Amino acid sequence: MFKAPPRPARRSDEEQNVGSLLRGLSGVRWRELRDATGAAASNVPPSLSRIAYGDEETARIAIDDLGDAICALGFVVGEATAPTVPFLLELVGSPHVACKAELLDLLGSIYRTAQWHSAAAASQDRKHDASYQQQPGWEAAARSAVYAGRSVIEGVASSVRPEEATPARKLLQEMDHISPFPEL
Repeated sequence: MFKAPPRPARRSDEEQNVGSLLRGLSGVRWRELRDATGAAASNVPPSLSRIAYGDEETARIAIDDLGDAICALGFVVGEATAPTVPFLLELVGSPHVACKAELLDLLGSIYRTAQWHSAAAASQDRKHDASYQQQPGWEAAARSAVYAGRSVIEGVASSVRPEEATPARKLLQEMDHISPFPEL
């Protein structure tokens, strides 16, 4: 008598969502992008994965590592920063990811960055080094990427968890009060 193989157990919605986190990560050419330190951004995907799937301590360490790579010193972004932001927003919006306050703080640091624009504006009367012409664009792209996730941040701002809602509200206030970058 033929016996059909057992059917796999149906996964809960939460389990399905966990497995779908960071799906687009492999579509970015991380090795071709430079992080805020000038190194290849190949360390970004493993850091994002540790945040998504690690325990709270692992996630905290990964956020620190990622912050050093995409927003060095808390105010210098790199070429890889803007492509990283949608994944940070995805993590912030996921119900099971730990350390949302730290992720929101990192997004806030990215949003506030103006180092390259300030330097370019200060040297506008003089011809500034051609090697620094891309950096203001990286800042503008990173800020725009954070702003594009405003609805995700608004969702977290309405959380019943004050440790998540408070940094989300702070970031929303910054989005409302920080002026757009001037044309260079």
